[in-house]
Amino acid sequence: MAMKIYTRTGDQGDTALFGGGRVRKDHVRVAAYGDVDELNSAIGVARAAAPGLHDALLEAVQRDLFAIGGHLATPDPDKVRRALEKAELSDTRVAEFEDAIDVADTELDPLRAFILPGGTPGAAAFHVARTVCRRAERSVITLADSEMVPPEFLVYLNRLSDLLFTLARLANHRAGASDITW
Repeated sequence: MAMKIYTRTGDQGDTALFGGGRVRKDHVRVAAYGDVDELNSAIGVARAAAPGLHDALLEAVQRDLFAIGGHLATPDPDKVRRALEKAELSDTRVAEFEDAIDVADTELDPLRAFILPGGTPGAAAFHVARTVCRRAERSVITLADSEMVPPEFLVYLNRLSDLLFTLARLANHRAGASDITW
């Protein structure tokens, strides 16, 4: 028998955490992993809107975001250590972001002003993903004020937003569209 998508267990405003326990759906932990999940979806939209633009790296990012979400959804990692082994992040991913940014910058005009989000559909999607990334970063910082959050998650999200901004500019550039400055 197939598992049903609905369980009705959250109908009163609470949800189960990975590894046990329940919290309200507006709990800081749920907000953090929910924002990371939304970021994952926003990156999926950007990938669809700008196919081929660092697609392999962005697919790896989406897998990483599932891993980060799994960790954030787990108040007691010792209870689910084996399951979280699949959710380990690459030590080199942030360096990959920086390399991709540096390579893209060789194609782009130097940044001298703020840029209005938009341009091509792909660029606009990357700008939306960037702002969702910044919100996810803020939510994870809020969670880190009261719970243990691996510090590399904050570095990861911060650098990812830089990458998404650069990819927005690159999408416009490769489509022959100029960035519109403020």
